[in-house]
Amino acid sequence: MMSMNTYPYLLNGQWQESSSNETIELVSPYKDEVVGRVQAMSRDEVDEAIHGAKRAQQEWAALPVNKRAELLYAWAEKLEERVDEIGQIIMQEVGKNLNDAKKEVVRTAEIIRYTAEEGIRFNGGFMQGDSFPGGSKNKMAIIKKEALGVVLAISPFNYPVNLAAAKIAPALVTGNAVVFKPATQGAISGIKMVEALHDAGLPKGLLNLVTGRGSVIGDYLTSHPGIDMITFTGGTGTGQHLSQQASMVPVVLELGGKDPALVLEDADLTLAADQIVSGAFSYSGQRCTAIKRVFVLEDQADELVDMLKERVAKLSVGSPEENSFIVPLVDAKTTDYVQGLIDDAVTKKATVVYGNKREGNLLHPTLLDHVTTDMRVAWEEPFGPVLPVIRVKSLDEMIALTNESEFGLQASVFTQNVNSAFTVADKLEVGTVQVNGRTERGPDHFPFIGVKQSGLGVQGIGRSLETMTRDKVTVINL
Repeated sequence: MMSMNTYPYLLNGQWQESSSNETIELVSPYKDEVVGRVQAMSRDEVDEAIHGAKRAQQEWAALPVNKRAELLYAWAEKLEERVDEIGQIIMQEVGKNLNDAKKEVVRTAEIIRYTAEEGIRFNGGFMQGDSFPGGSKNKMAIIKKEALGVVLAISPFNYPVNLAAAKIAPALVTGNAVVFKPATQGAISGIKMVEALHDAGLPKGLLNLVTGRGSVIGDYLTSHPGIDMITFTGGTGTGQHLSQQASMVPVVLELGGKDPALVLEDADLTLAADQIVSGAFSYSGQRCTAIKRVFVLEDQADELVDMLKERVAKLSVGSPEENSFIVPLVDAKTTDYVQGLIDDAVTKKATVVYGNKREGNLLHPTLLDHVTTDMRVAWEEPFGPVLPVIRVKSLDEMIALTNESEFGLQASVFTQNVNSAFTVADKLEVGTVQVNGRTERGPDHFPFIGVKQSGLGVQGIGRSLETMTRDKVTVINL
């Protein structure tokens, strides 16, 4: 690695500096210091990365799948050897508390191993012609799964290792090459993860790493004719723009959310309060699947709000180095935005039950009651530690307010009646409904879906294998 915490990029098996002679400084979210610098690559270097991946892909796809899986197993091992090192970097770079940062690396190794196992068992199919009316036994179709080619994987800051590997591992095991563009804040964690893959025996050019300014290389990457598929996790605005750029190329988008908790009349309020606080404030709410609003009936609202307040008041607040539950947000711009949502709600007569205190990028956990639908915090995604409670008159109102949102990622339904759970779940326009549990991504082999402005396509290990391949049909005429 280079001096002065300046990190290179990986191109066709070589770690190197950009010919642009420019780097991008990454500042710690919780300490006013530079964590490191990454290369600001040029468009010519992006071209090289894509062409190199294209060359490597053909040889890689020709390998038996069990050989491709061996690389993933070795990668998982190398990652596990670096849990402490990469955990430290995740903490310094994106401000996740140290325990959670290390857990992310362990979970990533588990994802990679499971993907290797699924990849080995991922098969095509066989069809007979006579199963169609008037069809003939003399026709048989053999359906193979073929790689798409070069997959562009773009990961977010909040899970810089986990959500990168969840794209890269399925792409590799199915025979694709990868051009990997980590989020700028999160790029060092991504580089360290790729170092582990490189040490595991990554063939030259099979994964090329791209870092740089979105304004210079963003659109160039996403509209490049050498890219055969794009998988992106990040903000809704960027995702919408990207889907317009990616003409005729398959796209999987994992975007924002405004996940509600619907607390039904017969809910176990203790369970609901525990799950809501954990879901809303884990990693300071910097999760697309964080609980971002609570719907509760007027009759139960006072009791639930008291229970939420009691739990929020106990959350540890401070530095990620001390494993605090509430840590500083990723940057000042994000913190300003979240504070703006709180200020707007207060101006419009929301009650601050707890919080609304700021120290730099550190926002104390904030619980708002009597939030109404004319407040921005009722609709906009904060990506910060603020939880609005919206009092409603009926279950129908909860369902209507859920479905009025432009987002449709997940929802939590709290009830002790299994029939109510299914009835409500069926009416919610979201990808996943959690019954008596917080909204969250895992387990990682479950399908993970966003509808409306929350995304496009399906993820989850098995589904990712599907989206990164296409059917190739050979018809035998006997």
